[in-house]
Amino acid sequence: MRKVYPALLTPDESGGFFIRVPDVNGCITTGRTLEETLVNIRDALAGCLCVLEDVGQPLPDPSAPAVVADGLSTVVLVDVDLLEYRKETDTKAVRKNVSMPAWLAYMADKYGLNCSQILQDALKEKLQLA
Repeated sequence: MRKVYPALLTPDESGGFFIRVPDVNGCITTGRTLEETLVNIRDALAGCLCVLEDVGQPLPDPSAPAVVADGLSTVVLVDVDLLEYRKETDTKAVRKNVSMPAWLAYMADKYGLNCSQILQDALKEKLQLA
């Protein structure tokens, strides 16, 4: 799921940048360079939105990008793909207990099939993620 939010980019007196996404409470970060700051805010935004999803909160709607800044800040658009972020950061394996007929388990064992990998492949196909 791709989302695009406006962010306020403000030069810092130290030579770097401060950036925040007004629509997402607590979504702020800094960077020494513009490139680093934009990478950091993309990561921060994806993390904040994933936490909201995980606790069952609705994702805030993005404001129109024509936000009027304070004269020091510049409005930039930050895009995130939450599914790609989860694929990159949530890589730990979790155990799922599944049931299947005994004969099917026997055949899978007999042919040396990896049921976990087959289930992952089938789920990706079913969810159109493959």
